[in-house]
Amino acid sequence: MESKNKELMTKIYAAFNKRDIDSTLVGMSENVDWPTSSEGGRVVGKKEIRAYWTRQWAEFNPHVEPLEVIDREDNKTEVRVHQLVKSLDGVVLSDQEVWHIYTIKNRLIERMDISEKEPSFKQKSSTH
Repeated sequence: MESKNKELMTKIYAAFNKRDIDSTLVGMSENVDWPTSSEGGRVVGKKEIRAYWTRQWAEFNPHVEPLEVIDREDNKTEVRVHQLVKSLDGVVLSDQEVWHIYTIKNRLIERMDISEKEPSFKQKSSTH
């Protein structure tokens, strides 16, 4: 079954990778809650996300490609991404897959969280 939020996610990641902040923020609520993983902590609101990304992109070059989009209950959408982070002079700092967990209401992102582990519903259960 195709994710109902796949188009939104595809647009958001494409805009982020182009450094098009305005197009990225269109898909977010005014009071979006966002992790600042490179700084530790969180920011709330589009203005604060703009400032965070501006600082981030002045320090390093992240590129994030969605690999899988899964809708869950409670307005959650999980996106498995390939995240490649390079220094401004091209040295690879990080190359990994992570999960971005979004809360989406009224077709707008309300919150984003990051997990390095597969979501619990994707993990294999062990039986003895």
